[in-house]
Amino acid sequence: MTDGPRPTAAMRASPQAWGAGSGTSPEARLRQRLPTLDCVERRARRRIPRFAFDFLKGGTDADLGVARNRAALDAVELVPQFGTPKPVQTKVKLFGVEYAAPIGISPVGVDGIVWPGATKFFAAAARDARIPYIAGTLATASIEKVAKIAGPCAWFQLYGLPTDDHRVTFDLIRRADAAGVRVLVATLDAPVRSKRPHDLRNGLVVPFRTTAKTALDVALSPPWLLALLREGAPAFRNMERYVEAPATLAKTAGFVQDQIKGTFSWDVVKRMRDAWQGALVVKGVLHPADAEQAIAVGVDGILVSNHGGRQFDAAPAAIDVLPAIAAVVGDRANILFDSGIRSGLDAARAIALGARGVFAGRAFLLGLAALGERGAGYVAVLLKEELETVMGQLGTPSLDTLAQVARRHRAAFDFN
Repeated sequence: MTDGPRPTAAMRASPQAWGAGSGTSPEARLRQRLPTLDCVERRARRRIPRFAFDFLKGGTDADLGVARNRAALDAVELVPQFGTPKPVQTKVKLFGVEYAAPIGISPVGVDGIVWPGATKFFAAAARDARIPYIAGTLATASIEKVAKIAGPCAWFQLYGLPTDDHRVTFDLIRRADAAGVRVLVATLDAPVRSKRPHDLRNGLVVPFRTTAKTALDVALSPPWLLALLREGAPAFRNMERYVEAPATLAKTAGFVQDQIKGTFSWDVVKRMRDAWQGALVVKGVLHPADAEQAIAVGVDGILVSNHGGRQFDAAPAAIDVLPAIAAVVGDRANILFDSGIRSGLDAARAIALGARGVFAGRAFLLGLAALGERGAGYVAVLLKEELETVMGQLGTPSLDTLAQVARRHRAAFDFN
């Protein structure tokens, strides 16, 4: 199977062009074939190896957290009101930058396993769609390269590297600053490594170890194999300068295994606040008490997340704790959200419950797996258009009015 129609120059210049054209244009035919993320996912599954798809879709342990996120989002009801139709506007200002939509790309470690070259394609999609991209510590392109491609759309996520009093952690902060990154995102919700049975069964490690089974898997996925030949094997580009030269993949992977350990203490977050002049966000907050701690050390944003169900299978659905955290924080920080976003309707649900912006990781990876390098841009436009449709249906022309829509959320978590 081929990658489908190639994007025209106009489409590359303006992602909105995915929705343009006559019913017989290549863009229009693609939109007819892949009108939802479920359709994108079915195509993605046919084009990438089984181990890559399992890595993308899987959670931890029994995948209960992934299922809980989906069920909880689906249970949120929003009530339309009619009679005053107005044009819908999705622009949002986050930390001094205006974006075209309140939808961004979440960090995904070793994203190149799902689609080789993923990090730079995410950066380009964010730039073209004018949405934020949180590039990860374990992304497959360096923060310098991401910032050069994405400009003001580039954010940077940090895991904890506590050795030598966080020497590498604070050097990464310095590098992000030098590259022009405006928003730093510290991940709190990975205190220990989780067990991911799908990856264990597939023998998924970096450097990748080829077996007869994986070789056959790759051979049966020619689009992925061709992308691998073009882009090279996934590597931890942000980490390469911290290992002894030559920085082979094996050395860098060993460094990552040894050095990335645990979460950040609040004292370290406070040191980040003192060292970083841009916006500081903490990611992985599920309890209002942690939100209060974050405010106390001076963060600018709180990203409510359960790591997409990939860390702790008994954690509540992130959407179910969002209202309580938003109520505690008020206007003292921007509330952001990820975990389970698959549509513009999901984005609208999160905004109605208190989020200023939402992020998705799996959705954008599915786009790459389904359509190659242009797939993340396709998903960006798909989600934005779906959000516009939902807002029009609700009678909420702005994000502020969407935040005030009548809703029913039976499963909202009560911390009292």
